[in-house]
This record gives sequence, structure tokens and C-alpha cells, in this order.
Amino acid sequence: MNQKLYLLLWTIVVPVLAWVAYFCIPLMLGGVWYSLFLTILLIGSVLAAVHHAEVIAYKTGEPFGTFLLALAITIIEVALIASLMIMANNKLDTISLARDTVLAAVMIILTGIIGVCILVGAARYKEQVFSLQSVSASLVTLTAILVFVLILPNYTISIDKSEYSPVQLIFIASVCLVLYISFIMIQTVRHREYFSSPYAKEDEELLPEKPTLKVTLISIIFLILCLAIVVLLAKSLAPDIEMMVLKAGAPKSLVGVIIAAVVLLPEGIAAFQAAWKNRIQTSLNLALGSALASIGLTIPAVAVVSVVTGMRITLGIDMKAMILLVLAQFTIILALATGRTNILQGIVLLMVFIVYLFMIIFP
Repeated sequence: MNQKLYLLLWTIVVPVLAWVAYFCIPLMLGGVWYSLFLTILLIGSVLAAVHHAEVIAYKTGEPFGTFLLALAITIIEVALIASLMIMANNKLDTISLARDTVLAAVMIILTGIIGVCILVGAARYKEQVFSLQSVSASLVTLTAILVFVLILPNYTISIDKSEYSPVQLIFIASVCLVLYISFIMIQTVRHREYFSSPYAKEDEELLPEKPTLKVTLISIIFLILCLAIVVLLAKSLAPDIEMMVLKAGAPKSLVGVIIAAVVLLPEGIAAFQAAWKNRIQTSLNLALGSALASIGLTIPAVAVVSVVTGMRITLGIDMKAMILLVLAQFTIILALATGRTNILQGIVLLMVFIVYLFMIIFP
């Protein structure tokens, strides 16, 4: 039976309470209890964001729903990175901030999120079917952008190793932007059918009725509020996370991975829920679209900030990270080459993700 309930009370109360807690409660409460309270609100805001994103997706239809969620999160990610770069003002631990964040996001998406979605979907349904054309379009675009942004800088000679000169940076940023815009045109206009589920007609009978325009606008507002407070809370909790990481004896770079994982939680949960409901096409649209937006929009925006402010930005990754990135990309291309998923593909991708995390903790 189609559901008509969209605006659940808790999805409105939690983000509002999170905003109040972030700005007001520090005056009255501090320490461990405050951090614990913020953590609970952070998780609640992530879950609320997923709900509002689903409402928008039901209204707009695929692939616009997944595209809007990826775009919203990427805009906030860009704002967070740019603000940290400007505040840090060329400190050594921030010139590689964009690179580390983008690399962590791509690895989490390609091996972690997609691996979990394939594993869960295959465990429940044995095999799940998706459009091969959509995955091919996503991966060919992502592969080119990854090489331009994270690998090619190691082999240029105009400036220090792993860095582009301002002219090179703007050129590569423009190329990435052209590639991303071209992909979006293919996804939403020219070949929109590629990104629709093979069972789209059957799925329509199981989905809730489309929400009204008023409900959709409210969900858009609260989605933005949820995503913004998730980033603010993650930034606020970063010192506590860093302290726990250092006490555990792990490298400081693990903090960036944790923050990236928090920012990607809304999309990760939405992708997981779609795979659980036998809609692996939606999961892949979310995951690959997020990876493309994360690098295809973040790097051009950060490049503009770098050139305008004169701040340095390091993009090239080291050999160990390069090997893991190439392995992740090669593995996912093979895993998604048939248009069907099985449990082995999910296990392999998750093992690559676990090795990536292990190599960060024990470099």
C-alpha cells in the first residue's frame, strides 16, 4: 500500500535541536557530556537528512533525487575545505587537505559504500541487476578525473613535486568541470534512461505516492539544514576525535578519513537502504555520483580559492596511495562489468577498503 506520511516529526525536531545545541549549549555545558550530546545529535541529523533526501527523490524521480543529494553534500564539503584552508593560511598540514579529503571520500565510496551495498543486496537477493551503461558512463568519467587530479601532478616539472602551477591548476580544474557537467547532462537529459532501474515500473508500485510541492520544499530546506549541521558538528567534534586517535597511537591522517566518513554518512545510509530494497541502481547512482561530485566539483572550487588567495595546494598522492587507488578503480570496473552483482564482488571491495584503512592506521 502506498504511504502518505512524509514529514515525520523527529526529522524536523532533531536538526532544529542540533542547531540550538551547537550555538547555545556550549555556554552552559562542556566537556565529555557535551561531546556525547553532539554525537547523538550528529547521528540523528544524518538519519533526518536521509529521510528528507528520499522525499525529494520520490518527487523528482531518478536520477534527479540522487543527483540533488550528491550536489548538496559536495557544496557543503567544498565550503568546509575552503574555510579550513583560508583559516589555516598555508600551514603544511592544510596544503594537502583537499587531496586527502577527496582521496578518502573516493576510497570510502568506491570500496566501502559500494562494497557494503553489493554485499547486503547479494546476501538478501543473491543477484541484483543494474544498467551497465550508467556504470560505464560514471566510471569512464571518474577514471579520467582521478588521473588528472591525483596522479598527473606527480609527473609535472613546472613547480614542486605533487603540485600544479597556477596555470596548470586552473586548466585541470576546467577540464574536470567540463567532464562533470558533461556527465550530468548525460545523466539527467540525453541518456536519462541509462540511470533508471531495470525494474522501474515494478518499483513505482512499491514507492510512496509523490509528496506535494509544499512537503517537497520543506524537505529541501531541512535537507540543507541537516547537511550543514552535520558538517558543523563534525568540525566541532574534530579535536575530540583527533585526541582519541592520537591516544590510540594512530596517525593524524586518520582524522580526515573519519570526518570524510561522517560527511558521507547520509549518502551511505541512503545507498544501503536502496540496496536493501533491491534497488541497486539507486545505490550505484548515489555512490558513483557522489564520487564524481566530490572530485569533479571540489577540486575546481578549491583551485579557484588557491589561485585567488595565493595559497599552495598539493594534489599528487604517494606511491602507496596510488597503488590502492588504482586497485580500487580496477577492481570496481571488473566487479561491475557484467550488469549483475554477487556476494563475492562485495567481499572483494570491502577487503580493499579494509586494507586501505589498515595502511592508514599502520603506515
